[in-house]
Formats: sequence, C-alpha cells, structure tokens
Amino acid sequence: MDSKKYKTEINGSKSLLEINQLEIKYLGRNGEINKLLSAIKDTPNEEKREYGQKVNKIKNDVLRLIEVRRKELRGKTTDEFFDSTLPGKIYPRGSLHIVSLAVEEITKIFEKIGFIRVSYPEVDWEWGAFGSLNMPKGHPARDDFETSYINAPAHPKFDRMVLTPHTSNGQNREMKRVGQPPIRMINISKCYRPNWDATHTPMFHQFEGLCIA
Repeated sequence: MDSKKYKTEINGSKSLLEINQLEIKYLGRNGEINKLLSAIKDTPNEEKREYGQKVNKIKNDVLRLIEVRRKELRGKTTDEFFDSTLPGKIYPRGSLHIVSLAVEEITKIFEKIGFIRVSYPEVDWEWGAFGSLNMPKGHPARDDFETSYINAPAHPKFDRMVLTPHTSNGQNREMKRVGQPPIRMINISKCYRPNWDATHTPMFHQFEGLCIA
C-alpha cells in the first residue's frame, strides 16, 4: 500500500466525517489493512513473518495519523463553536473489557508471526462440531449434559444443531476454505457448554490455532 497516498488523504482531511470515512476505508472490516492481512496466506512461508511485520507497521502508522488528525479537527471545531456559557461536564472514561483486551493482544502476537484471525459460526451442526473431528455418536462429549442442543429440525446429513462447545469446528472449515497448505490461522470465539460451577459458566472463550506447512 502506498504510504504517500494514505498520508496525503489523512493529513488532507477537512472534517471529522471525512476522517471517519478514511478510518473505515483503511481500518474497517473490509478495509485496505484487512485486505493486506488476508493476503498473508498467499505469501511464501519464508516471507510471511516479514510481510506480517510490515503490514502491522502500516496499520499502526495509519492509526497514529488518524488519531492525530482527528484531535486537530476536534480542536478546530471546538474553537469555532465553543459556547463559554455552557456548564462544564466531566464524563467517565470507559475501557475495553479484560477479555476484549486479551483477544486483541493474542491476535497481535500471532499476526506478527504470519497468522490470520478467522471467525466461524457459533451455531453449527453436530457433524461440524463432532463428526468431522472423529467424535462418533455415543462419544461422551455429545451427551446432553456436555453440549447445548438447539430445538430445531435436524439436517438429514449433518444431524442436529448445536451451540459450538469448542472452536475446533473452525479447523475443518478453514481447511475446506483454503483448500491446500500453507494454513496459519487462529480462531478466537465464544463457546458453550451446559455446565455451571464455581469456576465455569455456560459461555466461555476459547483460543485455538492451526498451522499446516
């Protein structure tokens, strides 16, 4: 990605609306940065680490430029429309949940070594959650006391619907999507099991990686 282009666009933005649109263009789900990250899987193995580091450097640069320009534009807006008769207000500052922070930190670590983060459904068929992972019918993990089944018609081929009890169903989906090695992915998602005690809740997060050279 041309650094001169995004620097010119960001530094040349004239309004908060424009800077927000540029943020979506470069950092949104379908933005330029994510397109570069998605291309990691097509990069030769010996170049993945260097490529990932370059993309993350660009991402951090874009984040910094957008934040600086946004502060500048907000300052101008305040100067133009400031009403000195308004009472002052102190608003509490929020922060990301500790789980969200952990997800971000783990994702950044793996992106630096060439992995990409993928996401797959939290509702799947029995076949995706068990059959495709060599857990046949009768396996203890498929018991009603271990898995949350959804009250919906079963599929003639893939059996009943379940809330995914683990992220391993994403491994088969990713291998099917990519088709052939190399594969370097991490899947961070919510999982569900009908268990509740002092150290477990029915919903929890699972972090899983897959590397096929």
